[in-house]
Amino acid sequence: MSITHINQLDELDLQILDILIKDCRTPYLEIARICHVSGGTIHVRMKKMEDLGIIKGTRILLDLPKLGYDVCCFVGIYVDKTSSFSYVIEEMKNIKEIVELHLTTGDYSIFAKVVCKSISHLQEILMNSINNIQGIQRTDTFISLSQPIDRNIHL
Repeated sequence: MSITHINQLDELDLQILDILIKDCRTPYLEIARICHVSGGTIHVRMKKMEDLGIIKGTRILLDLPKLGYDVCCFVGIYVDKTSSFSYVIEEMKNIKEIVELHLTTGDYSIFAKVVCKSISHLQEILMNSINNIQGIQRTDTFISLSQPIDRNIHL
């Protein structure tokens, strides 16, 4: 969150965000009760934080292994030249197994989080999708063995 946005938030806004981080399905009236304000106040504060881009929406959290996606990995991607970035990113948006994409410093130009149903599915994604994108020089893949921490930041 930028300094500009944090300066526009007060303790009530931070309290609302903390409640929503714990459970984004908490009804506005329940938030109002916890914060000792009216439901209308919560609506106004939520609208303000949405307009500022602090709240971008809500997401459902899925248990991916229960849906058959048993492999999670990270792919470090070397892009051959700066002018290839836009094209590579646009092409990677079309690969549904890529669930996060980060532009990075260090050894890799791009770091992607990929979920797959199996190692053979991962191999297919790497060989037939990711590595076939023009502008990708090469990749390094790291398979996640487990995820002992999975949390949002608490304010």
